[in-house]
Amino acid sequence: MRPFILGAVAYDPKVVTIWDGFKLYFEANGLSFDYVLFHNYERQVEAHFAGVIDVAWNSPLAWVQAQRIATRLGRRAQAVAMRDTDQDLTSVVLVRTEGPATIADLTGRRIGVGAMDSPQATLLPLLQLAERGLDVHPDHPNVVRHDVLVGKHGDHIGGEREAVRALLHGDVDAACIIDGNLAAFTQEGTVRAGALRVLATTPAYDHCNFTVLDGTATRPLTRFLALLHGMSWGEADTRRLMDLEGLKAWRPGRTTGYSALDRACTRFGTADAFVAQQVARG
Repeated sequence: MRPFILGAVAYDPKVVTIWDGFKLYFEANGLSFDYVLFHNYERQVEAHFAGVIDVAWNSPLAWVQAQRIATRLGRRAQAVAMRDTDQDLTSVVLVRTEGPATIADLTGRRIGVGAMDSPQATLLPLLQLAERGLDVHPDHPNVVRHDVLVGKHGDHIGGEREAVRALLHGDVDAACIIDGNLAAFTQEGTVRAGALRVLATTPAYDHCNFTVLDGTATRPLTRFLALLHGMSWGEADTRRLMDLEGLKAWRPGRTTGYSALDRACTRFGTADAFVAQQVARG
């Protein structure tokens, strides 16, 4: 019998450790399970529609891509689960302490962002600036991208760290990162306490989710979700896995937290070419 197969993107060597651990957990609890790692999210989305995998551990941009492809093909994509730490996140636009005082003051200034396909460090903060009157987009000449590991949708800290370093060195006048990384960069010594301040904060949004398509076998999916939600951070055997994946509880999937990213993709045309290519393939 074919195992229930998950797709994930190998953005870091620890991904192997994580899903090897989950494979042992699922199989010890009666679910035949395996996983496939992809180099980037576009190949993962493509493989999902080709039936190679049953569930995809998708970035928010991969979710938007999958949802748009499914809609145009007359199919249905569903977000079935996510981490507690995937919900209600924000990104910030940072400036030096003595830097611009308002968003309008960024007119004509250089804005450092993460990779071109990073929701948290590029698409969402640029949308925030654009919707508040600034003429910006990922290909704007005043937007300085740090295209670290394009295809992994910002699932790493590299591009954001480079954007902050550029700000500190005076190469850009603002930097866009996910809110939590400001504390991380301060703790690791990249940012001196008090050197930067927050100029703008995005509305809350959601991050990764487990995505399934219509036609997914009900029985293994139901067992997969039951085992996920049955994990307890209070139990040592599952706490290790949950710590590796950065959560304390699994939550039901929701899609309300992707509306801003959907607007960003529409405004900037971010997903258009890939979605059209996949729809043409049917």
